[in-house]
Amino acid sequence: MPIKVLAIATGPRRHGNSETLLDWVLASMGEEPGVEIEKFSLEEIRVNPCRGCNACEVLNRCVQRDDMDMLHDKIVAADCIVFATPIYCMGICSQGKALVDRAQVFRSRKYVLKIPVVPPERKGKRLGIFIAAAGQKLDYVFDGAIMSVKCFFHVTEVKNKDIEYLLVRGVDAAGEVETHPTAREEARATGTRAVARLREMLGASAGIL
Repeated sequence: MPIKVLAIATGPRRHGNSETLLDWVLASMGEEPGVEIEKFSLEEIRVNPCRGCNACEVLNRCVQRDDMDMLHDKIVAADCIVFATPIYCMGICSQGKALVDRAQVFRSRKYVLKIPVVPPERKGKRLGIFIAAAGQKLDYVFDGAIMSVKCFFHVTEVKNKDIEYLLVRGVDAAGEVETHPTAREEARATGTRAVARLREMLGASAGIL
């Protein structure tokens, strides 16, 4: 079985700094045998904001019909979820935050309806990668975004210990990450390390060739 990687670029600016980092990570992962990658940009699909209606606590699904229907199934099926965002106002961009908020359906399933998000045998065998690019260089510039993305990964059955981080400060202007002294190398290392961890998690089913 191939390792299934779902990558989501959440930034409103296509091929911006966070998406460039994402593409470097995916290129590294794609060089490994038995890895199947699917990437989406939230700029090219439609994920509406959560309405806060809590209907998912009864229906086990969102009442809205948009591209979250498609992403929902891919999130469940993925062995690895890669979430990339620029940092706006010390947090995830609004498009990415809409995705995080729409993950409420998984929270309802897990904690209210007591229905497994993934089959029991897949628990502890899912990896998350959080990629973020920030213009500022403050030590705490990623803190708010990390808390949000941890919530997203938690309700989709990715444990805190199974989250990899690629966080790059001081890249603000379009394309500035291209001249960052270490970002490309760190991105490639993140991808290679992630595949190695996934092979360890999945064992004989990980498509090792």
